Amino acid sequence: MNKLIIAVVAVASWVAPALAEVRIGIIVSATGPAASVGVTQQRTVSILPQKLGGQDVRYILMDDASDTSTSVTAARKLTTEDRVDAIVGPSLTPNSLALLDIVADTKTPMISLAGSALIVEPPVDRRRWVFKTPQSDAQMASIVLDHMKRRKIKSLAMIGFNDAYGEGFIKVMTALVEAAGIKVVGSERYQRTDSSVIGQILKIVSQNPDAVFIAASGTPAALPQTTLAERGYKGVIYQTHGVANNDFLRVGGKALEGTFVPAGPVLVAEQLPDGHPAKAAGLDFVRRYEAIPGAGARSTFGAYVWDAQLILDKAIAAAAEEAQPGTEAFRIALRDAIETTKDVAGPNGVYNMSDTDHLGLDERSRVMTRIVNGSWQLVQ
Repeated sequence: MNKLIIAVVAVASWVAPALAEVRIGIIVSATGPAASVGVTQQRTVSILPQKLGGQDVRYILMDDASDTSTSVTAARKLTTEDRVDAIVGPSLTPNSLALLDIVADTKTPMISLAGSALIVEPPVDRRRWVFKTPQSDAQMASIVLDHMKRRKIKSLAMIGFNDAYGEGFIKVMTALVEAAGIKVVGSERYQRTDSSVIGQILKIVSQNPDAVFIAASGTPAALPQTTLAERGYKGVIYQTHGVANNDFLRVGGKALEGTFVPAGPVLVAEQLPDGHPAKAAGLDFVRRYEAIPGAGARSTFGAYVWDAQLILDKAIAAAAEEAQPGTEAFRIALRDAIETTKDVAGPNGVYNMSDTDHLGLDERSRVMTRIVNGSWQLVQ
């Protein structure tokens, strides 16, 4: 098991009585294979507000090292020892799914930072306690399909992670493209930690598909694409919103040129039309994030943390009218308040939660981008 790394970011007043502040546990993958995702979320914690919903806040930050069992250990500590009122995270789909029993048993609301719709659907039983801020695989797959239709793609091959993230995306994508009359000529898998996918890529290239869809996230998503480039593949390549940061651009280099990536609007905030509901929030987040020393360019992954605190800001204000932070009654009230949160405009879209929708994003939460000259370009 990877060593659990813990950091307490105490921005609440130290003179406050014990448990008077709201305690928020944050679990991210700041090290390990998904570090390019989690490290930007780790940095974002440093700019989170000192108060949410009018209450002092203590953030307890943990790194699960991209490891599912470590994430479980972190959640158990947060809920039983630190007695947090809510959890934000984890960064990854498998890690988020592994916490469903813990948050349900302890009645602790969780806002996941991972992509798969499996985390929150259906929002009953254990999933009553779970929400998320990243766009779902189904939402992003549908914008990819629309783009494929415009490009008149007739055949498609896919390669993705051999885990819940990759399988979820490929399942959704397969159903959509087959219904649209696009032929799937190959479907391969690989591990996040693999150093070679040459066997899988040789199978794909031999089918000469019009397009390849890569269902992966973080810097490991670059491996199939660099291998495709090495084998001389000239077709259209699509990635998922799980690659939308500059570490992916750095690792993939010139092999990524021309790639289409569905993403949250914050990735191209300056390029959005003035009337877009995520533009103001996106520009505000970009300004705050890029002012962090050494943080680098913006990240949709960090923006998911920012979206979570915007939701919690509204929900905590409502829950605090019902119960005292640090109690089960407060956690129950907080869950209920998150579920009824409306019209929260964040960098990645507008959130309208309900008892049937624990994501709450609509088509305004996604844009198609293309990698051009090593940067992100909005596709109109």
